[in-house]
Amino acid sequence: MSNWDDIRFFLAVARAGSLSGAAKVLGVNHSTVSRRIATLEKNHGVRLFNRVRDGYEMSDAAYSIYEQALAVETQNQQISRALFAQDSRLSGPINLTMPHDIFEHCLAPHLAQFAQQHPDIKLNLLVTKQVRNLASLEADLAIRLTPAPPEYLVGKKVAQLQHGIYGARDLPVQDNVGLVVWQGETQLPNWAQQHFPKAHIALQVDDLTAMYAAVKAGFGIARMPCYLPDSLGDKSVTRFPIELAQSNWGVWVLNHVDLRKTARVQSLREFLIAALQQKQHLFEGVRD
Repeated sequence: MSNWDDIRFFLAVARAGSLSGAAKVLGVNHSTVSRRIATLEKNHGVRLFNRVRDGYEMSDAAYSIYEQALAVETQNQQISRALFAQDSRLSGPINLTMPHDIFEHCLAPHLAQFAQQHPDIKLNLLVTKQVRNLASLEADLAIRLTPAPPEYLVGKKVAQLQHGIYGARDLPVQDNVGLVVWQGETQLPNWAQQHFPKAHIALQVDDLTAMYAAVKAGFGIARMPCYLPDSLGDKSVTRFPIELAQSNWGVWVLNHVDLRKTARVQSLREFLIAALQQKQHLFEGVRD
């Protein structure tokens, strides 16, 4: 493979197992990936991928170079981070990732203010459920809910996460009350066993905003991090006077250790920490 772009396309197909999956990761169309792989195979006189029922799998030739390709990718990422770390400009792009509900309900106005203050910094916001890899520069800064970040990241824990039990104000809370729980929870969760042992699972969801909407609609009650329902302040949803143990998860602002001195990253990091500290009472479930 003659250049980094070849390796990038090769690894994307190897990881995704399909041309469409690789195209999505690379931000190009399906035909571009197909053409690049075909050209790569033709130039080197080898078949790198075999077509199978579910997509593409690596050939023996591909397996023979896979580890070397990963090493080149790691080296390229290290070079990119080293150069980015020396950037002293308050301009240029920043890839910022966070849960979509934190952006929508806690930080959207603050980030609009930051954009107005720094018009030369171009924010690229990533709010998909996928955890972005800061080591490979998929994101430069992250707001994460986690018990402890990986060692290669540096940052600040802004708040400790607190949960509460919420339900619609007009919901009759009977012994067999319905529960809104996370996907994969097929048995009563511990909090329900303790406080509502005769409850039943009424709905499973895979998203916090959906959980809140289900509670508001009257599906049942749910254990939610306090920042979402409390930030909305909808009086039709109430928090029960049941004290739950504080979570070991925190709200972190994080970046790769190599980017700690990059000017625009440092500026946005400090801004986010200050903005989240204003919301600390919501994350920690402090009642008025």
